[in-house]
Amino acid sequence: MMIEFNEKKFDLKPTKIVAVAKNYRAHAAEMGGTAPEEPKFFLKPISAMIPHQGVVVLPKSSTRVDWEVELAVVIASRLTKAGPDEVMRNILGYTVTVDITARDIQNEAKKQGMPWTIAKGFDTFAPLGPVIIAPDKVNPNNLELWLKQNGVFRQRGNTRDMVHPVDKLLAYISGIMTLEPMDIIATGTPEGIGPMKNGDFIEAGIDGIGVLTFMVENEK
Repeated sequence: MMIEFNEKKFDLKPTKIVAVAKNYRAHAAEMGGTAPEEPKFFLKPISAMIPHQGVVVLPKSSTRVDWEVELAVVIASRLTKAGPDEVMRNILGYTVTVDITARDIQNEAKKQGMPWTIAKGFDTFAPLGPVIIAPDKVNPNNLELWLKQNGVFRQRGNTRDMVHPVDKLLAYISGIMTLEPMDIIATGTPEGIGPMKNGDFIEAGIDGIGVLTFMVENEK
């Protein structure tokens, strides 16, 4: 997928998208739970990625598809069992992502003990962009993030409210699986998730990084 990095077009080819669950306490509460003491995460397939100004397709098999704006970290070099300092030295940059979720399918998966990927891995369910910002340009622990649906604010938060900050997340994940260059870590969403419908225009922004936009369409 092509994305702008250092004012040039960059071909982003991750091996995986790792998405962190319930990393903001208010979001965990709105989902009827509490934030976990240790990071919890799931995988999204690369085939879910779409660029800035793309189209999210609502699958016929779902009756409710939600937005979740998130700070995304792009890995610069291979990380295995790395400590917090090492991981922070090996970040290519930061961008905006929206973790799209078929909520009804996720709720059923939870009941059956199935992985969340079944609800989060549909094609187009990982919009990303519009740019990758170098790590020395922003402080990942104090960034305002927000989402608008048809011009109306639906989500507002700040990364300082993360339960597990970026350095701890990356160190924890690299202790379980090797992170390869260009892999993407979606760091969780603040409260305010909600459903999308056919024809919606979504804007998802992080101050200092940019505004990711996409349209929403029903599956034909």
